Amino acid sequence: MSARTRSALAARIYVAAVAIISLATLIYVFAFPPPSMQMSAEGVPYFTPPVINPENGESLDVDSLVRHFKGE
Repeated sequence: MSARTRSALAARIYVAAVAIISLATLIYVFAFPPPSMQMSAEGVPYFTPPVINPENGESLDVDSLVRHFKGE
Protein backbone atom coordinates (compact mmCIF):
# COMPACT_ATOMS: atom_id res chain seq x y z
CA MET A 1 0.00 0.00 0.00
CA SER A 2 1.25 3.42 -0.83
CA ALA A 3 1.15 6.32 1.58
CA ARG A 4 -1.59 8.01 -0.46
CA THR A 5 -3.80 4.91 -0.30
CA ARG A 6 -3.27 4.55 3.44
CA SER A 7 -4.14 8.19 4.10
CA ALA A 8 -7.28 7.93 1.92
CA LEU A 9 -8.33 4.79 3.80
CA ALA A 10 -7.69 6.50 7.15
CA ALA A 11 -9.75 9.52 6.08
CA ARG A 12 -12.65 7.27 5.00
CA ILE A 13 -12.55 5.39 8.31
CA TYR A 14 -12.49 8.69 10.21
CA VAL A 15 -15.43 10.10 8.24
CA ALA A 16 -17.42 6.89 8.72
CA ALA A 17 -16.73 6.89 12.48
CA VAL A 18 -17.82 10.52 12.84
CA ALA A 19 -21.00 9.85 10.83
CA ILE A 20 -21.88 6.78 12.93
CA ILE A 21 -21.25 8.61 16.22
CA SER A 22 -23.33 11.61 15.07
CA LEU A 23 -26.22 9.41 13.97
CA ALA A 24 -26.13 7.40 17.21
CA THR A 25 -26.14 10.62 19.25
CA LEU A 26 -29.16 12.00 17.38
CA ILE A 27 -31.06 8.74 17.81
CA TYR A 28 -30.24 8.68 21.53
CA VAL A 29 -31.32 12.31 22.10
CA PHE A 30 -34.64 11.78 20.32
CA ALA A 31 -35.28 8.39 21.99
CA PHE A 32 -34.41 9.56 25.52
CA PRO A 33 -34.75 13.37 25.56
CA PRO A 34 -33.24 15.18 28.54
CA PRO A 35 -35.68 17.08 30.79
CA SER A 36 -34.43 20.41 29.45
CA MET A 37 -35.88 19.52 26.04
CA GLN A 38 -39.31 18.82 27.51
CA MET A 39 -39.96 21.97 29.58
CA SER A 40 -39.14 25.66 29.51
CA ALA A 41 -37.15 27.33 32.28
CA GLU A 42 -40.42 28.12 34.08
CA GLY A 43 -41.49 24.46 34.06
CA VAL A 44 -44.12 24.77 31.32
CA PRO A 45 -44.08 21.84 28.87
CA TYR A 46 -43.29 22.78 25.27
CA PHE A 47 -46.17 22.62 22.79
CA THR A 48 -48.70 23.57 25.47
CA PRO A 49 -51.76 24.99 23.75
CA PRO A 50 -52.81 28.55 24.58
CA VAL A 51 -55.46 29.13 27.22
CA ILE A 52 -58.53 31.34 26.86
CA ASN A 53 -58.91 34.45 28.97
CA PRO A 54 -62.40 34.20 30.49
CA GLU A 55 -62.83 37.98 30.63
CA ASN A 56 -62.39 38.81 26.97
CA GLY A 57 -62.04 35.45 25.18
CA GLU A 58 -58.51 36.11 23.86
CA SER A 59 -56.00 33.28 23.80
CA LEU A 60 -52.98 33.67 26.09
CA ASP A 61 -49.62 31.95 26.04
CA VAL A 62 -49.08 29.82 29.15
CA ASP A 63 -45.46 31.03 29.45
CA SER A 64 -46.65 34.63 29.70
CA LEU A 65 -49.12 33.64 32.43
CA VAL A 66 -46.39 31.92 34.41
CA ARG A 67 -44.09 34.92 34.09
CA HIS A 68 -46.93 37.24 35.13
CA PHE A 69 -47.75 35.29 38.27
CA LYS A 70 -44.07 34.89 39.16
CA GLY A 71 -43.74 38.68 39.02
CA GLU A 72 -41.33 38.97 36.11
